[in-house]
This record gives sequence, structure tokens and C-alpha cells, in this order.
Amino acid sequence: MISAEPYVPEVLAAYGLQGPALRYGCGHINDTFLATRESVIVQRVSLNAFPHPEQVMANLLAVTDFLAARIRANGGDPSREALQIRRCLDGSPFYRDTAGATWRAFPCIQHVKCYQTAETPEIFAAAGEAFGRFTLLLNGYPVDTLYETIPRFHDTPYRLQQLRDAIARDPVGRAASVQREIDFALTREADCAVAMDAQRKGILPLRACHYDTKLNNVLLDEETGKGVCVIDLDTVMPGLSIFDFGDAIRFGANHCTEDERDLSQVSLDLDLYRIYARAFLRGTHGILTQAEVSYLPWGARLMTLECGIRFLADYLNGDVYFHTQRPDQNLDRCRTQFKLVSDMEAHWAQLQSAVRQTGTPI
Repeated sequence: MISAEPYVPEVLAAYGLQGPALRYGCGHINDTFLATRESVIVQRVSLNAFPHPEQVMANLLAVTDFLAARIRANGGDPSREALQIRRCLDGSPFYRDTAGATWRAFPCIQHVKCYQTAETPEIFAAAGEAFGRFTLLLNGYPVDTLYETIPRFHDTPYRLQQLRDAIARDPVGRAASVQREIDFALTREADCAVAMDAQRKGILPLRACHYDTKLNNVLLDEETGKGVCVIDLDTVMPGLSIFDFGDAIRFGANHCTEDERDLSQVSLDLDLYRIYARAFLRGTHGILTQAEVSYLPWGARLMTLECGIRFLADYLNGDVYFHTQRPDQNLDRCRTQFKLVSDMEAHWAQLQSAVRQTGTPI
């Protein structure tokens, strides 16, 4: 997409906001700015990631209304515990700029912190409980009413096929230099099908899932350290709860950045895995089925493998999907994911023993 900055003034005007608006956050996909005077986030939805932004916004409106009602019924504060969509001056829930791109706005939630890494076990546990509670709040949501904003988003066999396609095309001539990474992915074809096969057989139920449960997508209270609000709801869609669990483990149960170049620094932290599993299940309050709980380790393993596959495919395609700040960043991201997969495989018995065959908290 073309640069977002030239369109920020007209977006601010549409919402009745004053400048300045500064780049904000560390997201790979959307363009995010903070209108500093009013403390309002304005964000351009990536057409590369979301070819139907009107569907993203329809999901977002419905889900935030549902969450607000549940939170209110539980005696909570929806203005703090759920995203609030700020409407344009004309009443629209989003704005289309003169280039046709879709923007939306959210009031900033105050007195919260957002972490890029699990600096302490308590932070990771708080995030786990918050995402578990998010699953609980959306329990019973009519999943058939949700758009699939990224078709086949966590269909791991499909992601592997996309990698095969990228290898075959090799548009920028990179395939020969990453044969080791290609072989790593292709030799795990059978693993890629485990979760999707279980869902097709009715073993794992479809739920309204977040589908991007990185640590930095939950806001923690700056005083208590407790989870306040789950954010970045663009990928809420019908899916598998084990993938929400697994993506958080992929991102948080280690002590390195997602693009760490020194692979000796990359390893799965089994203690953090156990801590997160306990907190996540505590947050879900026993609503998960026994099968969902028993498949949680597969969620971690598959989300890590899938993410590595996606980074590798994007690298082969010329870095057209994920934002990059330097050459080979997507390749480094891929390598960290594959190193974590290797660690999970090596400690598979411990991952399985960390969860019980029950839907109750462990």
C-alpha cells in the first residue's frame, strides 16, 4: 500500500481530531497513529492483509457490542475492558480516505501497559488469564455470523501449500539460499494436518477466537498488573481455541525477540509454558472441552510452525506481507520459529504433561 502519512490530516478531520498524530505501536500489518491531544488511536486497515475491510469492521462492531454486554452483565466496565469504536463526525463507524483505504479510531485506554516480551512470569500469567477470559466472554457467540476476515488464516496445510507455491515461483531468487528452512517445513507436512483433521472430525469445536494472541495484544493495569482489555480484534473469526493458546506460547514462552539473529538465544521456556497454561485455563473457567485441553500442546507447536512457514513464504515472495525494517528480517523471524518448534518437539512429553485431560483449571 502507499504511504499512510499523507492521508492522516483528512482522517483526523473526519473524526474531529486535531494534530499532531504520531506513528504508534509495533504492529506488522496495519498503520497506526496516536492523535496525541485527544489520546485517540487512528488506524488504517491493511488491504494486503484484509482485502474486505468492511467485513473486518462488521465483525469488530458486532464483537465489541457482544463483549460490552457481557462485561456489563458481569459488573465490569466496558469502557475500560473492551475496545470502543469512535465514530466519525457523520456517524460512520469507519472512514474511507480519498485513496479508498479504510480507517477506524479507538479512544486510548488509560493507565495500562503493553509489553513486547514477558519480562516477568507474572506478566505472562496475567496475559494468559486475560486471553482465557476473552474466550470465556465470547463463549456462545454465534460463530456462523462472523466473517472469515483472512480466509483459511490458521489452516496450516493451506499455509504449507502457499509455501510450496512461493518455492515454485521464487520471484526474487531466494529459494536456493534457504533450502535448510524449506526442508524443515516440508518434512513436517503430517504435523500440519493434526488440528484441522481434529476439527473436521468434530473432536475440536469451532469458537469465536481472537487468532492473534501475542502478548502485546493485551493491556495490563499499570498498578495491579492484571489484564484489563484484549485488543487488535481484526482476526476474530470462527476458529480453534488451541490456536489462541498456541500463538501466545509461540510469542511469549521464550526470552528472545521474534527476529533474533542469534539462535543460541532462542529456546522454549517450559516454566513459562506451564505458567501460561494454568493462567489461560483459569481464565476460561472450565468451558473448554477435554479434547481442547488435551490438544493445547498441539496448538503451541502448530502455531509456531505455521508462523515460521508464513515468514518463510513472505521472504521468498519478496517481503510483501509483513512489515520489515531491515533485509532478511522475515528470514530471521522464520528461523526463530523453527528453532522453537525443534525445542517443542524435544520436550513434547513435558508439554503434554503440563495439561490434564480435563477442562478444569490446572
